Amino acid sequence: MSIASSAATSADWSSACVISSKNPHKFHFLASFKTHLFYSINPTCYSNNLRVFNANLTNFPVIELDLKLQNSPEECPAPTPGAEDSNDFICGLFQNPQTEECAYDHYEKARKKPEFRPNKSTLEQLIRYLIRSNKWGLFISVFEDFKNYEVVPDGYTCSRLVTSCIRARKFKIVRILLDVFSDHGDEVAVPAFDSAMRGYNELHMFKSTISVFERMESDGITANSGCYCRIMEAYMKKGDCRKVNELFEEMKSRELDFVPFSTQIYGILCESLCKLGQPFETLEIFRSVTERGVYLESSKIYSLLICSFASIREVGVAEELFEEGESKKLLKDPSLFLKMISMYVEEGLTEKTLGVVKVMKGANIRVSDNICCAVVSGFSRKNRLLTAVKFFEDLVSMGCQPGQVTYASIINVYCRLGLNSKAEMVFEEMEEKGFGKCAVAYSSMVVMYGKTGRPRDAMRLVAKMKERGCKPNVWIYNSLMDMHGRDKNLRQVSKIWTEMKRRKVVPDKVSYTTVISAYNKAGEFEMCMKYYHEFRVHGGVLDKALAGMMVGIFSKTGRIDELVKLLRDMKSEGTALDGRLYRSALNALTDSGLEMQVKWLQGSFKVT
Repeated sequence: MSIASSAATSADWSSACVISSKNPHKFHFLASFKTHLFYSINPTCYSNNLRVFNANLTNFPVIELDLKLQNSPEECPAPTPGAEDSNDFICGLFQNPQTEECAYDHYEKARKKPEFRPNKSTLEQLIRYLIRSNKWGLFISVFEDFKNYEVVPDGYTCSRLVTSCIRARKFKIVRILLDVFSDHGDEVAVPAFDSAMRGYNELHMFKSTISVFERMESDGITANSGCYCRIMEAYMKKGDCRKVNELFEEMKSRELDFVPFSTQIYGILCESLCKLGQPFETLEIFRSVTERGVYLESSKIYSLLICSFASIREVGVAEELFEEGESKKLLKDPSLFLKMISMYVEEGLTEKTLGVVKVMKGANIRVSDNICCAVVSGFSRKNRLLTAVKFFEDLVSMGCQPGQVTYASIINVYCRLGLNSKAEMVFEEMEEKGFGKCAVAYSSMVVMYGKTGRPRDAMRLVAKMKERGCKPNVWIYNSLMDMHGRDKNLRQVSKIWTEMKRRKVVPDKVSYTTVISAYNKAGEFEMCMKYYHEFRVHGGVLDKALAGMMVGIFSKTGRIDELVKLLRDMKSEGTALDGRLYRSALNALTDSGLEMQVKWLQGSFKVT
């Protein structure tokens, strides 16, 4: 550091003293001036603060110069002549983070010289610098150098470059890179294309993976086992499992080395075979490959195999795999437990169903509401209602927490068994746990109240349901209309029908059958025909109950033309007549003297 002072005309330093301080960059000057004093300091290296004040002990002004040294950038050394020397010089600069910018500047200057030719090391260092600094726009000039000088980095660097571009979503650059690398032999092209497919798979861009593989084949690049692994994964994710098998057979015919990717390749193959419904072939491959030392014993493989065999009700094989996976602590997928439970429910193996739940508890896997509901509703569908109740109570005693769906299912079971007090108790428990907006559970309770002659309780429950923001469904409206229809309370029936329409709940066949039945019991035949015609206009299809009612109504009211049309519609739609309705229709046609229609009726319907 130097400080230069001079006088413009004549300077007279009568006294000068430099006082050192603890700060090595701070100096105190005591001076008297006859003329102007100025100083010069290198502005690139220092910043300064100048303060002038009077000293107490002297008559000289005190000038305090506070200098702060800045970190100046290192000057780039000049390169030595010669192309090879330039490459070594640039590589050396790239290896120092503080001179990377200078290295790139020297590279840009060197590439303008006709005698300069970058070598692989220079390009590798250049690429790593551009990737680290995210200077993607500068890659275009580097790609031109690849073509102009016909030199590219090694396979590892090319692979890393492709991976970095994909992760940065620079897909256009990736396409340009693959164009360049495909002309430089398999040693460079194969790692680059493999990295592209792996990167696209990670981003779930499976169509792009397939496109890259097809490009490899068209360019005559020989794919290795890694490339086959990527393309098999892409086709499996796309759902084309047959193509996966074709690629595997193609890879076998080429006798490629599976070892680096054997676990992934065989895992993909097993998954595709399971999805194609070939569990026995999958199991055979699994056993043979495992014996050869390929590690496939993962929770995913066991889940695939167990679910596949459980789906086709191969109880013995599924149980063998289940026990094997349990002993190896590889049962972690909740879906396989659900499959096993569904299989046991279909086979009626109640105790084994409970055993699966115990295994889940032992493995610290939460017994979800789906699993509880699968068992309860499964036995319910098979009309094994008492078994469903027993299983539900066993689940609760084991500490399982039923959810809304399970509660709704067991409430329906209790209602069907006539255990009304149990149903009410479970319904209250469900509400206490915060499941107060389940339309299915409300529907079951309303039906129960209707069957037991408690319309007021039903209406009170529906009012509570509306208060909680739960909209009544068509089942609830049907139940309400049915219970009021049996009491011939047509005012309430009409009110409920109007509310249902106002809330835009679409009536179903049961709705029309219920409302027609209510008016039929009250002798309001005109209203019956009104609702029947509305049902038919909206495309309603006849069933035995509705058709039977309308045969009776048309017969009672002497509407023979409509009766004949109804009978023809029943014939065309395949709706049968029971003995009572057949006789009613036959008598009505006979009394009207329609002998031809009588013969047609006798020849068209078989009495059931």
